[in-house]
Amino acid sequence: MPADPPPRLLVFDSGVGGLSIMADIQRLLPHCSVSYASDNAAFPYGTKSEEVLVARVDRVLHRLIEHSRPDVVVVACNSASTLALPHIRAHFREPIVGVVPAIKPAAHQSRSRVIGLLATPGTVARSYTRDLIQQFAADCTVISLGSSELVRLAEAHLRGQTPSLAQLQDLLSPMLSHPRAPEMDTLVLACTHFPLLKQELQAVVGPEVALIDSGEAIARRVAYWLTELGRRKSASESPVHQALFTADGPEVERLGPALAEFGINDIQVVAVPNN
Repeated sequence: MPADPPPRLLVFDSGVGGLSIMADIQRLLPHCSVSYASDNAAFPYGTKSEEVLVARVDRVLHRLIEHSRPDVVVVACNSASTLALPHIRAHFREPIVGVVPAIKPAAHQSRSRVIGLLATPGTVARSYTRDLIQQFAADCTVISLGSSELVRLAEAHLRGQTPSLAQLQDLLSPMLSHPRAPEMDTLVLACTHFPLLKQELQAVVGPEVALIDSGEAIARRVAYWLTELGRRKSASESPVHQALFTADGPEVERLGPALAEFGINDIQVVAVPNN
């Protein structure tokens, strides 16, 4: 009897931020084939209304799941997860793993009880995030900053344009000028784009501040679902990775070298117009 093919995962984001999640998944589950999908036709998600975002995620995921037939779907976007998870979990039969701001582990780790939260403006403003803070970090001072520009810089970084420390210092200045910022010992990177700039952000906030994201926890959750589904490593086939984009354009081609570092050499366009 031939061996089953490797488990296939769909990792989905509006842009390339979800590659930070893919990196953690590949470290824990190197035997899995991964389809990395970017809804670049509708990028960015962090500024969209709830109604628009939920409808867009539903439409795009239907098309991507039909195309890639994954065992498990990872919504590697905090903006989409904090709004659309209940809807999509009710409308798809595949297990859906979402990403939420890592406020709980940050509060557990913090000794000073002063935590930074770096996210998109939408994630900072949503009641979901406020509820997480109230539930897990009520005794902490949480210094929040929403930045869409940092998302853009992370996208450019993967295309070979590294931001200067001066740019990042300017973007983070509202957080770093907070009266209790000198006490901050933990910073939550609550957008999957931001770990792509982890080294640069660490240089700005200083080595004494721990940067926390959700990547490892997401990888463990994916492993749990593969076990539940009985999907084990193929004995005969190596994993095959691909990248899917919802619109073509020169920015897709410029991502080729960065995608190759994740073992992705197959780049396809699965058109889903943003209208």
